[in-house]
Amino acid sequence: MNLSERLNEDMKQAMKSQDKFKLSTIRMVRATIKNLEIDLKRPLNDNEVLDILSREIKQRKDALQEFEKAGRDDLAAKVKAEAEIIAVYLPEQLTEEEIKVIVQQTIQETGASSKAEIGKVMSALMPKVKGRADGKLVNQAVQQLLQ
Repeated sequence: MNLSERLNEDMKQAMKSQDKFKLSTIRMVRATIKNLEIDLKRPLNDNEVLDILSREIKQRKDALQEFEKAGRDDLAAKVKAEAEIIAVYLPEQLTEEEIKVIVQQTIQETGASSKAEIGKVMSALMPKVKGRADGKLVNQAVQQLLQ
């Protein structure tokens, strides 16, 4: 079952169980997917759906930080709960140690030796960790290891 089908099935299940919050969250994600499908005039594959899910998680994490700064605990809790629902559809996230190992391997593969080559390393690295690690963490690991 691909990600789109899984989202549809979970949406139906949320309707049956009358879980309005989960239902609205899945509908928001499906709307984003559907809009892109309409723009591209074709169904999305799992990698493209994974990109959308990662983007949705990132938006919610950014919003969470802003709400916490502003002292809006009510909105922060809502956004955090949405992020947790969406995170279920992402592959298991890599630990910092696993990220460092993959970064070291990629640095060796690309032959990078200075911070000037961060772009080269990142372009080779991101497809390896797509959906499994936050880009910010990956970038920090690359910068640390290229010092």
